[in-house]
Amino acid sequence: MLLALFIAGGSPAALALNPTLWGYGVRSCSDYEQASAAAESGSPAEYQRYQDWVAGFVSGLNLAVDEDVLSGSGIETLMRRTLSHCKAHPSDDFFTATMNLIRQLSSLR
Repeated sequence: MLLALFIAGGSPAALALNPTLWGYGVRSCSDYEQASAAAESGSPAEYQRYQDWVAGFVSGLNLAVDEDVLSGSGIETLMRRTLSHCKAHPSDDFFTATMNLIRQLSSLR
């Protein structure tokens, strides 16, 4: 149900039952911006956690929909574009920012 909600355009906040959610997707865009800045300053550990979350999320979506949802773009491209989205929409969560870009690159709507 959770994957179907995400693909359909929902967000973690839209879940009526408020299940426990795991991972960096529920963190804010401003948290991601801070992690990215820290990585550029030589402290990449927190940024790597976001990248690992994205890799797992994208892998799960690829398996679920039998499609390369990044259309060959790669995780680093998604990370950079998500950062741009987050700078423009700091109140979004990391999942929403990531999923908006995945929708642009794939057939998921």
